[in-house]
Amino acid sequence: MPTISDVAKLSGLSKSTVSRVINNYPHVSKEKRELVEKAMKELSYTPSPTARRMRGQVTTTIGVIIPRITNPFFSYLVNAIEQTAYKNGHQVIIFQSNENKEKEIDFLNLLKTNQVDGVIMTAIENDWEVVRSFQEFGPILLCNEYLNNADVPTVRLDQIKGAYIGTKHLLEKGHTKIAYCTGGLFAVDGKDCDRNQGFQKAMQEGGLTVNPPWVFVNKHTMEDGKAVMRQILDMKERPTAVFTGSDEVAGGIIVEAKESGLNIPEDIAVIGFDDQPLAELVAPKLTTIRQPVNDMGQKAVQIMIKMLNHEKLEQMEYELPIELICRQST
Repeated sequence: MPTISDVAKLSGLSKSTVSRVINNYPHVSKEKRELVEKAMKELSYTPSPTARRMRGQVTTTIGVIIPRITNPFFSYLVNAIEQTAYKNGHQVIIFQSNENKEKEIDFLNLLKTNQVDGVIMTAIENDWEVVRSFQEFGPILLCNEYLNNADVPTVRLDQIKGAYIGTKHLLEKGHTKIAYCTGGLFAVDGKDCDRNQGFQKAMQEGGLTVNPPWVFVNKHTMEDGKAVMRQILDMKERPTAVFTGSDEVAGGIIVEAKESGLNIPEDIAVIGFDDQPLAELVAPKLTTIRQPVNDMGQKAVQIMIKMLNHEKLEQMEYELPIELICRQST
């Protein structure tokens, strides 16, 4: 079976030029395009996705890796990505990693086999060096997730600020016994490390130390929130407020607290993160950190399209605003 190297050799052009012709890149001379097309015809070089795309039968496909589609934050993010992509003539395939490293690699391999043209990663399970190796097969963009050592465009929020202003709000309400829930680990590096820093910064400024029994890790769902509240109820010394990494966890805490006869925020104050519709459905309504999820999805697609078109990017990092939404749970 002929390869792109064979086409390049026969046409007398570089592999990069052949690739630009195959992907219908606009800035290729007519002469070079004709040489490549002639070589492809002589060699019968017609990889099916490419051949169909050149005939206009297939649009560019963007793969989106998310950890859990059941998390409303990622559902809304994917919705914004898909709608923006569709309006611009691109289709989207969604991959759910379930925070599994092997599944993430399986999905990235679709970039290697030309089944997707670019990948938007909303979370990362593997070390960046592992992910980096797939860049040679197509553009990769980080959205929501980011790493300091990643050399790809990133659309992100100031997570340090989000956790800081949320914890600061609890301090200003007079709380000194504050629990903390994170979707990752309470560590310097890794998932949610920025939120950990924001929480600790606010606590230090308030002259408080973090109480280890009041730190709950790897919490994602309403059921996790209910379990956290049950743990708190069993403690001799309870926190009077909880900062959580998601509205789902916060919602679970509120439901369990009310079922146990506690009043919110009088007995325990609760603050979430994301500002999902759930935040206004629970009673009392949830104080939370609003993330502009629609803007994030739209921006990610706009940048990915530029990358697919080999356009020069003005910057590598795009930070969107984040804000505290005060409601009745604090």
